[in-house]
Amino acid sequence: MCRSFRVLLGLFCPLIFFGLAGCEQEASPVSFANDIRPILGAKCMSCHGGVRQLGGLSFLFEEDMYKELRSEKMAVVPGKPEESEVYRRIISEREGLVMPPEGDRLNETEVELIRRWIAEGAAWEEHWAYVRPELPAIPAGAEHPVDAFVGKTLLAKGLSAAPAAAPTTLIRRLYLDLIGLPPSPEVSRAFADNPTEEAYQQVIDELLASEHFGERWASFWLDLARYADSQGYQKDHIRKTMFLYRDWVIEAFNQDMPIDSFTLRQLAGDLFPAPTGQDLLATAFHRNTMTNDEGGTDDEEFRVKAVMDRANVTMEVWQGSTFSCVQCHSHPYDPVRHEEYYAVKGYFNNTADADLTSDEPKLPLQSAARLRELAGLERALQDDTLSRARVAELEAAIAAFRPLPVPVMQDLLPDSSRINRLFVRGNWLMEADTIEPAPPTTFDKTGKTFPPNRLGLAQWLVDEGNPMTGRVLVNRVWEQLFGRGIVKTLEDFGVQGEKPTHPELLDWLAINFTQAQNWRLKSLLRTIVSSQTYRQSSSADSVQLALDPDNRWLARGPRFRLSAEQIRDQALVVSGLFNPKVYGPSVMPHQPEGVWNVIRHVARWKTSPDGQNHRRGLYTFYRRASPYPTMLLFDAPSRELCVSRRIRTNTPLQAMVTLNDPVFVEAAEALAAGAMEAHNSKVEDQIAYAFERATASPPDDFQSARLQELYALNLAEFQAIDSLPNSPELAAMETVCRAILNLDEVLVKR
Repeated sequence: MCRSFRVLLGLFCPLIFFGLAGCEQEASPVSFANDIRPILGAKCMSCHGGVRQLGGLSFLFEEDMYKELRSEKMAVVPGKPEESEVYRRIISEREGLVMPPEGDRLNETEVELIRRWIAEGAAWEEHWAYVRPELPAIPAGAEHPVDAFVGKTLLAKGLSAAPAAAPTTLIRRLYLDLIGLPPSPEVSRAFADNPTEEAYQQVIDELLASEHFGERWASFWLDLARYADSQGYQKDHIRKTMFLYRDWVIEAFNQDMPIDSFTLRQLAGDLFPAPTGQDLLATAFHRNTMTNDEGGTDDEEFRVKAVMDRANVTMEVWQGSTFSCVQCHSHPYDPVRHEEYYAVKGYFNNTADADLTSDEPKLPLQSAARLRELAGLERALQDDTLSRARVAELEAAIAAFRPLPVPVMQDLLPDSSRINRLFVRGNWLMEADTIEPAPPTTFDKTGKTFPPNRLGLAQWLVDEGNPMTGRVLVNRVWEQLFGRGIVKTLEDFGVQGEKPTHPELLDWLAINFTQAQNWRLKSLLRTIVSSQTYRQSSSADSVQLALDPDNRWLARGPRFRLSAEQIRDQALVVSGLFNPKVYGPSVMPHQPEGVWNVIRHVARWKTSPDGQNHRRGLYTFYRRASPYPTMLLFDAPSRELCVSRRIRTNTPLQAMVTLNDPVFVEAAEALAAGAMEAHNSKVEDQIAYAFERATASPPDDFQSARLQELYALNLAEFQAIDSLPNSPELAAMETVCRAILNLDEVLVKR
């Protein structure tokens, strides 16, 4: 081949290649869901969505987009862009006709996409989340399904999986994820010495069987349930017995109650044919709504607010929907009509509660945990060898375990039932049409009819034909483990939410969870944490950081700051102060004087005695008007509203807490004392002891040297002080331990 011909070939081959690629791209049909709806959402929905339908046009519903406009023209004529008013307006140059009338016009690429879409037939496609999932084929190339789906995406993105995390890092990650507490150094060392698959699965078994499992996952659920120990609003009176609902949630997770049953009982346990006490207790989920007993308020107004909150929370928790947007008008971006909001509200409008200070209706109930404790006391009382004093003590304890009045859901009797009506523009004083309870049409793919009550709503939510519930719930679990959901916007699976990074993986997990695993959370967790994707190192190289700074494609393991509760719990565990008692009433750890003075009707905060103040953060007394300050600083919500996703922040005040809060100071003192008792002569060994307890790994040479420098510096200063409450050596070691409890290795799950 002559040189000149090779040069010409080198010039023309790329042109031929790009020409063919362009033809191939031109041949690919335009997708309404992927290509057109995002353009309409960004440029058109503010005038042609759910709030406004100027000219009689809305792009939310298929039937609205293809119908005749008020001008008697057609917005979209399939196959004929030149006859479609939408296309004619976006290419117009005439002022007053061009669309959009304000803001940026559509660019050439967007205009061409719309032209091609109409020319190709203007086919309508539903948003991906409203389409019933089908079980995807598992890609080849990996033994574990999760790894297969993730590996397929990594290959497409030019990334490769990170190596496995170090055994000590992995075992700490697993403990924090499954029970929310760190492993002991002994457990960590044992796994590091034998990091086999069999040993790993054995640890999973032990953690899933732990009573602390239910506590860890109850913490995540209580944000959704907007659980608190008070009524909310200005007076914020105390709800002394609401902790029994928390007991129920912990028990349900510990017993691995299928999530469909978990759903049915919380939404409608009272409507079961023969409800048990536990079924009734579960319905306190929706009695976590706030009660306003401020003088001069209208009870009916705030009853309605509670009813609407229940509709909003139900649709957010189980359907990932921003349903509250539909109270005053149709949804701005998602295909949910104004009338459909009040159809869902109708499921909750017939309950007997009525914004009363008494929180009636209440029922005397016991949690399963209290019943077990009571049974133990009664068995002990049967011992004939007991002294009179002991018998009296047991009898008093048994009397204290009487059933407690708990707010529960109850429906009014049929002859007292309310008529459910639409509120004009969301105004509860302006009622319009009567609306019967029904699920939103867009969400309902079941093809079935359910009873028009809360039980029917719950049955619809967990029906296999509902496309949303399985996806939403597995996505919530994924976010708890990886710090980011497959759909980042846990609270919004709608058009304005983010698309799933791994849609096939999401569908496979959802179908597997609801069908093969029978809605069991422990099985879902075992599946995920057994994957190599979960076990990867969280360290990132420069290529990974450049291509995927947020780890959307999962080329490395999870790495993010622990939750407010976990940070506190971990400090207590590693210091040896932790009180492991499970279940029971809320407790009051140390809180600065005067914090509750912001509340008009102040109850007294009294630090709990006898080590109760060292219980898990889950049990910390939660008052909505003034939540525990440490929790707020680490992004815990006030629990006035349902919160799907805590947004993690980093502020200097957080370091002030972990360095100076009495809980953390006390933990550092106890950790230092334990280190010195374990190694009473060598400072290096004391530091290594404290470091390993806090991080599950021994310090490297650099870390050890810096901490010894810190110890020596502080020891010299403390030796110069005449009146110390402790020895200079203990004071210096306390300072080192405070520093250890503030390390990235401690505050971050890696």
